[in-house]
Amino acid sequence: MHSCLKKDQRRDRDCCTWLLAPYEKKSGCLQAIIETPKGSRNKYAFDPDQNVFALKKVLPAGMAFPYDFGFIPSTLAEDGDPMDVLALMDEPGAVGCLLRCRVIGIIEGEQGKKKDRERNDRIVAIEEDNHRFADIKNVKDLGKEFLTELEDFFVNYHQLSGKKYRVLDAKGPNEAASRIERARREFRKK
Repeated sequence: MHSCLKKDQRRDRDCCTWLLAPYEKKSGCLQAIIETPKGSRNKYAFDPDQNVFALKKVLPAGMAFPYDFGFIPSTLAEDGDPMDVLALMDEPGAVGCLLRCRVIGIIEGEQGKKKDRERNDRIVAIEEDNHRFADIKNVKDLGKEFLTELEDFFVNYHQLSGKKYRVLDAKGPNEAASRIERARREFRKK
């Protein structure tokens, strides 16, 4: 077992399998399930009713996911879905792949029109065995230009569906940990 997570002996209601703890605050590590690999134009999403990954949409030519995109199991974010995670790693993962990642921050955002706005944050994490980003500890360490490109991707991605997405801020691992813990508490309530 990898050093960053301990075994959680309860069943995950969404996947109906035994899973490792979704997040360990002490080490700052989490597990992420990849829905859409880096470089893919196809957006996949886990369908808990059928227990499969389904094609949700196809991005236009010239637009692809910049890094692996997925979710943190056993969490419930403010938009009603599991908490989103963008996992930075050397090579793309595969749909349904479990990654163990180190949390480096959060891109805070909201979607929808003025009176119907809801939060839709993205945790930013680095895969545990990654080489390229091994020294990065905080999302701000990625550099302003890199971070702006990630933020612009999410704005443009939502725009394709006729939705508005507004980036509020990018914060470090402590704020990300707080949001993950909140999403875990919300999941336990359901």
